[in-house]
Amino acid sequence: MTTVRMIAAHEIVRQTYPRPPPEERDHVAMAIGKAIDGTLAECGHQLRLGRRPTQTALTQLAETLLSDSLAEAAVALDAPTKARTLTEIQDVIRAYRKSEIAGLARPKTRVILIGGSVGVYAQPDYWDGRGRFFEMKSYRAIPLAPDVALQVRLFQLAFPTCEAVLVCLDRHARPVETSSAVVPRPSEEEAASTLRLAYDLGSRLGQEKVLEYLEGPFVHYHLPPPPADAATSRPDVPPQGP
Repeated sequence: MTTVRMIAAHEIVRQTYPRPPPEERDHVAMAIGKAIDGTLAECGHQLRLGRRPTQTALTQLAETLLSDSLAEAAVALDAPTKARTLTEIQDVIRAYRKSEIAGLARPKTRVILIGGSVGVYAQPDYWDGRGRFFEMKSYRAIPLAPDVALQVRLFQLAFPTCEAVLVCLDRHARPVETSSAVVPRPSEEEAASTLRLAYDLGSRLGQEKVLEYLEGPFVHYHLPPPPADAATSRPDVPPQGP
């Protein structure tokens, strides 16, 4: 049996760009994000079945998911704030139904296997089943911040034949603003730096798994050698010159 150390793409992003300890507003934002993700997932599922879920049913689902997530985080919203939040989520649902990602499925998780010993779980939000995958944010993420760029780059390594598209449904805008951008393929240097970063973090933090028991698809890469003058392991920061 062959053992590998496995790490998730989101954990690589979290370790590379750590955030300060969350405050109450951060817990609220995460609860809202969970409610949006869960509601859009159900909406997409219903659309793929040829059904047309009502806005009322989706709003009720969003309210339940939001309440559960807030309770899990041990935070509460007063009635006016919760009502405004649900209105924001309703607007995101409407924008989603008019967008290019409406009804698309989430692809099966792929494993980026680096040097035969470290693997990365990678699963973007949506794909068209052919040549494009989509990562969705419920805020404006264009131009890409470094953490989002790293996340998308990992997905590009997992789906090397697909075009990457970032879709933003900005719930903070009134009305909700929909924007999208095709993310250029990583250069050889960016790909190598990202693979090296993933390998280093996976070697230290990954959980040991038996390769033969893992489900693919697998995308294999050789471990790239470190650059001659590597000042940092972060893929977005170039080495410093003299």
